[in-house]
Amino acid sequence: MEFIKSAIDLFLHLDVHLTDITALYGTTTYIILCCVIFAETGFVFTPFLPGDSLLFAAGSVAALGTINIHLLVIMLIVSAVLGDTVNYWAGKKIGMKLFERNSRFLKKEYLDKTHKFYETHGGRTIIFARFVPIVRTFAPFVAGLGAMTYRKFIIYCVTAAVIWVGLLAYAGYFFGAQPIIKKNFSIVILVIIFISILPAIIEFIKHKRAKGV
Repeated sequence: MEFIKSAIDLFLHLDVHLTDITALYGTTTYIILCCVIFAETGFVFTPFLPGDSLLFAAGSVAALGTINIHLLVIMLIVSAVLGDTVNYWAGKKIGMKLFERNSRFLKKEYLDKTHKFYETHGGRTIIFARFVPIVRTFAPFVAGLGAMTYRKFIIYCVTAAVIWVGLLAYAGYFFGAQPIIKKNFSIVILVIIFISILPAIIEFIKHKRAKGV
């Protein structure tokens, strides 16, 4: 229970925590943020890490002048691309061996959901998936399983990382410092999280309706 409370507090007050981390660790903050984004996109067992909300919060903290927004964006784009690349090759080399046992984090249903994304959107899945939690983490892995060649994958991957990181980090930089946003930051983060999981909610409702037919 205490862990859940701490996790909720971390998500809702990312701006405060990042401000404290920046004050404590200085430029090392770049590395910390890069590691989180790399892990969130690079490992199939860490889809629960903050992604969209972290980027927005990082941008809003950068607006305070403690870290450079442009350097941050570049480093986070590189981290996202590297994470996706590791994930792709994990799918290529290890593949379904990781999912022989249906554990709490490595659920085959996540793979099935991502496969449906590929069936609907093709290669653009890599771009669309960037804005969908869980699918974002599994899309590169499924691409490595055989859904896409690496040459094609890396083009979509870089494009997706630039759009995802740039859009959310700069949004946080330009709007996060606004008084109304700072005053209601928790609500803003909740809205970002809700928008992020909305496609998954819609997919779940469709799935339930299809089962009921």
